[in-house]
Amino acid sequence: MNSIGVKPIDLTLTISKSIPNFPGSPKPQFISWSNLKDDGYNLELLFLSSHTGTHLDAPYHFTKNGLKINQIPLDRLVGTGIMIKLSKIKNTAITKSDIILFEKKNVLIPNNSSIFFYTGWQKNLKKNNYFTENPGLDISAAKYLASKNTNLIGIDSPSIDLGKDESFKVHNILSKNNILIVENLTNLNKILTKNFNFTILPLKLKDATGSPVRAIAS
Repeated sequence: MNSIGVKPIDLTLTISKSIPNFPGSPKPQFISWSNLKDDGYNLELLFLSSHTGTHLDAPYHFTKNGLKINQIPLDRLVGTGIMIKLSKIKNTAITKSDIILFEKKNVLIPNNSSIFFYTGWQKNLKKNNYFTENPGLDISAAKYLASKNTNLIGIDSPSIDLGKDESFKVHNILSKNNILIVENLTNLNKILTKNFNFTILPLKLKDATGSPVRAIAS
């Protein structure tokens, strides 16, 4: 537990050789390099995409002059998040209307907010359609959140775009508006309040487009 008695919730998938990967990306490899018997210590090399598992997309992922992962200020990665729970089935979009309905039932989302979407899709992680039929934002939702100068958007889906959208329209809108994207979050169902504290820490990889993260709610 932390200093105020709240047990942190791990929002991070475990990276292993068997973790499902975005089509076209390499499977992670843990390559033994040193061992206790011969070297006095264990050590492995890692081979994996910078967008493996629960990860952060830097704006540079889709924007030529966007922030790279090592350039993202820490204060954008720690803060108070807003949880929006919308159960979504395959190929179903999160729309501007969904977000406005949430605001009508609760409170207007302030500018510069960090917003997390629980869709329930994470339960399909091991299924063949996880990457191809996932829910995501549509263009109306992306533009609406961009108009609010949103800081960060997280989702329990492998992509912020619908799985069937191969042109990455939402990625492009958000990245061009300097909005951080966190994908493949897990355990969002364990967050029982609409507002919560989050910490999302990527590796400080020079000039990288993204990084696996350790994401925590408290």
